[in-house]
Amino acid sequence: MLGFRLLPWEYGVRNLFRRPGRSVLTLGGLTLVVLLVFVVVGFVRGLETSLAVSGDPRVVLIHSLGGGDNLENSSIPARSAALLSASLEGVQRRQGTAYASPELFLGTNVSTEGDAEPAMGAVRGITPAAILVRRRVQVIEGAWPKAGEVLVGRLASAKLGRGAAALAVGRTLAIEGQSWRVSGHFAATGSALEAELWCPLEDLQRAMKRQDISLVAVTLAPGLDAGVIDEFCKERLDLELAATPETGYYASLQKHYKPVRTLAWLMMCLVAGAGVFAGLNTMYGSVVGRIRELATLQTVGFSRRAITIGLIQEATLLAAAGAVVAAVIALLLINGAAVRFTSGAFVLRIDSVALLIGCGTGLMLGFVGALPPAFKALRMPIIEGLKAV
Repeated sequence: MLGFRLLPWEYGVRNLFRRPGRSVLTLGGLTLVVLLVFVVVGFVRGLETSLAVSGDPRVVLIHSLGGGDNLENSSIPARSAALLSASLEGVQRRQGTAYASPELFLGTNVSTEGDAEPAMGAVRGITPAAILVRRRVQVIEGAWPKAGEVLVGRLASAKLGRGAAALAVGRTLAIEGQSWRVSGHFAATGSALEAELWCPLEDLQRAMKRQDISLVAVTLAPGLDAGVIDEFCKERLDLELAATPETGYYASLQKHYKPVRTLAWLMMCLVAGAGVFAGLNTMYGSVVGRIRELATLQTVGFSRRAITIGLIQEATLLAAAGAVVAAVIALLLINGAAVRFTSGAFVLRIDSVALLIGCGTGLMLGFVGALPPAFKALRMPIIEGLKAV
């Protein structure tokens, strides 16, 4: 047992309601700080999750030599898909059909109806074979695109910076000056593919005046690894091809965006630090106005340690309330919000990790913010404290 009397639990709770104006302002400040922490953590978690779920361990991307870092710069002959389908033994097949998807992937200007300026969008030319290789893709509205049509990813509107209504089924887009009708929408379990626009490969080649493709995505037969495809590319030096597992490609993007994630974590620490100083300022004001009260508590027999614990209790209760309010706002308004990024778009994720970090930061603000003003006030002699105004 403790060798000193603690202040009653109800005493700290009642103190929060004795000064409602100050308590509400402090609660608002703490809520805002924790909410900013949720935004930063949600950004980092959303980016990491999007890249983590984008790769399929059974899919290998075959591209030009040196094009693995940026598939938009890759260029291989259009006949490569047929050649690879006929030559590769490790590709999964079904009733004689190889799971090989020739694709033209590029970033280009995209305009929606009524746009004053086009936006940069990610466009992928595909064939029906894409649905065999891209197992996570599901058409959630409308239909697969026919000639002159485009299938829109769930997050493509965020990538373009447009409202969802601008990409509704039946609306018209302009890609490289050519009109395309939106045939439907697709989802891909939160992967980077959801920020893309898919249209028939031949139509996109004509619109771009290109005869080449960017890559061929193939699905490995069960039990095989990417080494089979890589060995083939090394043997056929005349093709000038290279193979990259799709998981490896998105893992390299994870490393590429590591400075961005580091900067985001640093920003979160700065926000939390600013919150600590704001809390210190508020707590100083709160404690200074209660010097006589604290001195009286010492006079009636409560130790300085017990009073310090009481002040920490009040601040922590207020901080916990602010963290709960911020968590509710984050779950309702921030979680699932789409944001545009260089690689496409992703959604902010307020998951269990984000909740732990955000609420932990809020409790830390209350605990740490209460210590310095409490120590300063309680160092004052009791007689001087009783005379304080």
